[in-house]
Amino acid sequence: MTTGQIDPRYGNASAVPPPWHEIDQLLIDAQLYWVITVRADGRPHAVPLVGVWHDGAFAFCTGKEEQKVRNLEANPQAAVTTGGTDANGWASGKDVVVEGTATRVTDDAELQALAGAWLAKYGEDWNYQVRGTQFFERGNTGGSSGTGAWVYRVTPAKVLAFGDSHGQTAYRF
Repeated sequence: MTTGQIDPRYGNASAVPPPWHEIDQLLIDAQLYWVITVRADGRPHAVPLVGVWHDGAFAFCTGKEEQKVRNLEANPQAAVTTGGTDANGWASGKDVVVEGTATRVTDDAELQALAGAWLAKYGEDWNYQVRGTQFFERGNTGGSSGTGAWVYRVTPAKVLAFGDSHGQTAYRF
């Protein structure tokens, strides 16, 4: 069972760490995430994306020519951020940062499960068909359109949660 540890250096030392199931649910329910990677020259690269928190890790997809793919080829370390319904509020909401290693997903069964997770979460707007080791968007006619997308999974090493009690909680895996 994953338990959080409040860091008294950052915020209210008497804050109570939220139970992991609350953070897990926030990651499942989030509609938008920010994926942060690092370019080969050390400059950060941050982009908003849809994705799914599935089986204890964050998954996203991207075109194979995108900047984040080049970044991950040079350095697989990534961070993913998201927040609750009032993520930008000072006195309410929760913000979450997932730090970990991104790996490309190529297993057919795992890709099929992730495509199903995207469809369940976002509906027809994000309906993917798996072909080979990529996602392809389904067109309205049931065919596929566009170019393929590579799928990545960010396995967490650490998750930080910043909550409405002004505390920082770290969950380590």
